[in-house]
Amino acid sequence: MTAAEVRELARNRLIESRLTPNAISIAGLIGNIVAAVLVWQRYFFLGGVAFVLGSVMDTLDGRYSRMSGKGTPFGAFLDSTLDRVEEGIVLTAVATWFAASGNELASAAVVAAVLFSLMVSYTRARAEALGVECKTGLATRAVRVVILSIGLLFAKIVTIDDRSLLEWAIYALALLTFFTMLQRIAHVRRELGKQPA
Repeated sequence: MTAAEVRELARNRLIESRLTPNAISIAGLIGNIVAAVLVWQRYFFLGGVAFVLGSVMDTLDGRYSRMSGKGTPFGAFLDSTLDRVEEGIVLTAVATWFAASGNELASAAVVAAVLFSLMVSYTRARAEALGVECKTGLATRAVRVVILSIGLLFAKIVTIDDRSLLEWAIYALALLTFFTMLQRIAHVRRELGKQPA
């Protein structure tokens, strides 16, 4: 049996199983809650690993939904909602570390990162409600996950100018999500301007 045949067999068995996209979404939520608890307890590397695993589940649920045909409109809604919750939970745990350390600037940057991450998603949702596809911009969900993952995994290992890599990752998230929000606003304005009055 070739590797392609093994993959096809595994894929078919998975589709025939009772596994649902919603179950994968819930598993992603649990992984991110574990990540938040670990970060809150200052186990940044382990928190980073849990965050990566939970985020992988977030990417798998949509793919599995399309591949298996088991997706539902509620499942798509649940997936999108849980993505926002998971990001917020982990960033809240990061904010507690900065607050406990007396780092007000980094704490404020976490709040900005959460706000503008939500705005990146909101601008896309509102644009699509207006009939405009809006996936443009630098700080997509995947990019945000990569930045935060690197920051968490190397939080206690790498410092630049006496600041942890996690702090720099948060500053990058805050700036990039703000810029992405502006990119999407400009994109929607351009696209709506092309439509006949």
